[in-house]
Amino acid sequence: MMPLSGNGKEPGKGRRSGFVALLGRPNVGKSTLLNRIIGARVAIVTAKPQTTRDRIAGIFTDPRGQIIFLDSPGIHRPKRALNQYMVRTAERIAGEADVVVHIVDDRPMGTGEEERLVRGVLERVSVPRILAVNKVDRIGETAADRRRRELMEKGMYSRGFLISATKGIGVEEFLTHLFGVLPEGPHYYPEDELTDLPMRFIAKEILREKLFAFLSDELPYSVAVSIEEYREDPEKNLTRIRAEIFVERESQKGMVIGRGGQMLRTIGTAARQELEKETGERVYLDLFVKVEKDWSRKETMLRRLGYA
Repeated sequence: MMPLSGNGKEPGKGRRSGFVALLGRPNVGKSTLLNRIIGARVAIVTAKPQTTRDRIAGIFTDPRGQIIFLDSPGIHRPKRALNQYMVRTAERIAGEADVVVHIVDDRPMGTGEEERLVRGVLERVSVPRILAVNKVDRIGETAADRRRRELMEKGMYSRGFLISATKGIGVEEFLTHLFGVLPEGPHYYPEDELTDLPMRFIAKEILREKLFAFLSDELPYSVAVSIEEYREDPEKNLTRIRAEIFVERESQKGMVIGRGGQMLRTIGTAARQELEKETGERVYLDLFVKVEKDWSRKETMLRRLGYA
């Protein structure tokens, strides 16, 4: 017999499910919106653009059904192999989705290659495209609505919404619409799961977030993290993690380590505390900093780091 869902209905009967891609330029609030909807910190968030490098899935389940939100790297002009990977990832995510949401803020779309990249990705999808003007709490409803109407005139979107990912304004209306356009279908994941990401990946992202938080503006873009060991010891309620932090210059290595190792200790402590919250266990975090000249431009290193 087919198992029944919590409300007594067969899975898929009257319930909606599907994949929704969150696309846009860097720093428009895609990851913040994902975390707001899921109600947990699934994606790392910093004030710096181009923080997201991978496909990040957040799973939202309620009595209406289940939506798998796919956060994506910001679409931008790629100058290095790493940036090319990020843009390819955003394009691939758009191709996986049942609905594509284009998130913008009050900044003009601009001209030239960056606008061509964004519009090119949107034009190539055949699924419904929805516009979400974010940061309405900051830019004001009048200005945000003017932005929405201006972009809706292009005829690319089926609907447009005004939202604030940080305050939650307009998010429930946005979700209601998504459940209205997604097809009927079963849950793809158990109801209590919030992401399909393994803890090994989450550990890498948390460490990257702390590197972005504590290092100077440009340095984090030259930093990558590889989790070399992730070992759980349930008897001791302990997780052991050994990570390598790659930089592109010898001078950058000194900046990550800091005088007397202080910066690396600060980053490690912040990451360890965050990981202990995530795992509910004590975490032993061992960090090593290595120089790999121009790693962000080398396909072999990108493959080793999972960016391929």
